[in-house]
Amino acid sequence: MTLRLPDSGAEPLPDGRRVAPSAERNLASILEVLAQHAPAAGTALELASGTGQQSVAFAAAHPGLDWQPTDVNPANLSSISAWAALAARPNLRAPVILDAGRPGWANTHGGRALVIAVNLLHLIPEGAAKTVLAEAAVALSPGGVALFYGPFLRDGRPTSDGDAAFDASLRAQDPGIGYKDAGWVTACLAGAGLAVTTRQMPANNLIFIAQRP
Repeated sequence: MTLRLPDSGAEPLPDGRRVAPSAERNLASILEVLAQHAPAAGTALELASGTGQQSVAFAAAHPGLDWQPTDVNPANLSSISAWAALAARPNLRAPVILDAGRPGWANTHGGRALVIAVNLLHLIPEGAAKTVLAEAAVALSPGGVALFYGPFLRDGRPTSDGDAAFDASLRAQDPGIGYKDAGWVTACLAGAGLAVTTRQMPANNLIFIAQRP
C-alpha cells in the first residue's frame, strides 16, 4: 500500500530527481547533529533514502565517509541515482535495495561507522521498527554511531495537535503503523547494547544518537 504523505504527489524534475519539501526543511538540523557525532571516516549506511536529496548533502558534508544510500522501494532508486549523478560525489555509491524491516540485513551490510534513518520508524509497523533498530546495532562497527530522526510520542502521547493529526492519518491508512514512543525506541537501542542519547529537534521531532562501545 502506498501511503498518502504530505510530500506525496510531487512530480519529478526533467532529470528524474524528486524533491521532498520535508527533507529540505529538516536537512540543516540533521547536518548539525551529524557534524557533532558522525565518525570522520569509514562507511555510512543510509536507510530509506527516499528521494536521495539528503544523501547528496550528507556525502558532501562528510567526504571521509563512504556513503551508501538504500531504499526498499525500487521506484525511489531512479531519483536517488539522479541526485547522485548531478552531485558526482566520489564518496557517494549507487543506491541499492534494502528492506530495513526484514531481519538479517546486517549480515550483508555490516562493519558500518554510521547508520542513519530519517523519517522511517513512524511509517512502518512496530515489529519492523524493532528489527530496524536491532539490525542497525548489529551493523555498527565498534565505536560506530546510529542516528534515528523523526516524530515520536512522549509517554504515549503526541506533543502537538499537528502531530496528533498526522499520527491519526497514518493509522487510518494502516492501523499497524504510526508514531513510536520515544521511551520504547530508547529501550530497544539500549537493549541492543548501544549507549543512547536523544536531542530535541525543530517541529517537535527527536533524533536518537546511539553508539556501540
